[in-house]
Amino acid sequence: MPRPLWTGAISFGLVTIPVKIVSATEDHDVHFHRVHLADHGRVRTRKICELDGEVVSQDEIGKGYEIAPDQTVPVTDEELRQMPLPTAKAIEIAAFVDAGTVDPVRISDSYYLAADGQVAAKPYTLLRKALERSSKVAVAKFAWHGRERLGLLRIKEGALVLHSMKWPDEIRDPQELAPREVEVSEEEIGQALQLAEGMTIEDLSGFHDEYREALEDIIAAKAEGKPLPAPAEDGKQEKGEVVDLMAALNASVKAAKESRGEDGQDATVHEMRPSKKTTGKTPAKNRAAPKKSAASKKKTAAKKRSAY
Repeated sequence: MPRPLWTGAISFGLVTIPVKIVSATEDHDVHFHRVHLADHGRVRTRKICELDGEVVSQDEIGKGYEIAPDQTVPVTDEELRQMPLPTAKAIEIAAFVDAGTVDPVRISDSYYLAADGQVAAKPYTLLRKALERSSKVAVAKFAWHGRERLGLLRIKEGALVLHSMKWPDEIRDPQELAPREVEVSEEEIGQALQLAEGMTIEDLSGFHDEYREALEDIIAAKAEGKPLPAPAEDGKQEKGEVVDLMAALNASVKAAKESRGEDGQDATVHEMRPSKKTTGKTPAKNRAAPKKSAASKKKTAAKKRSAY
């Protein structure tokens, strides 16, 4: 099990569930050191006091809040731990809401909650089964890293998951970012839906970090003195180029069908145009030839016989 990041309890009414928070994710990023380009020596950050100009070690550094330009109030870690908050060492469940009502924008980091000892097994299982048999998730409050946070508790494959959430006032209003209203035809909407259907998959397990793989290839090539991998072709269109939306949708639907092994020939949808007014006259090339009368047919036959 990963190293616990926090130890406390879930407060569920009168039920207390001892738990440990462990990270639900792993960091696979490639991390760089800052180096001196001339000799590749490490460049490190030095913490210097701005008053005496001396380098300060980590054990000499604490927290302080500036209440005026020349007045700072120091706050110790012990004082933060002793704050009179019910959430200081507990994840306090405050309410339950329908899972579908939670805006994904509000969800931040994710953590697993592990039962801390055998005494936690029964209440942990009780809360898990209660959430499993409902369509609800628990909203909780907890204090961590110097601030009180809003959290969301749900179940993932038998384990409790804690999602750190943004407070309501931390979410920006998206109205100012939305584009002005433009007309979109039903045909374009239908084609976009068809594209979405063609790109639908069962799960996300096939995705991987291509940037990290390309970065590792560059590092390996430089370490072995080999040529760097050829750069990928830039498939982006030039700035200012006008896009034919229907043509792009048609091409996208066709490509999606071909990638799934389907015949993409029926993917083309033509743009609907207003019908032109007809004049009632039939074009000369499309007119049917007039039918000959019976008398005319006899006259023509007689002329043929006299010709012999």
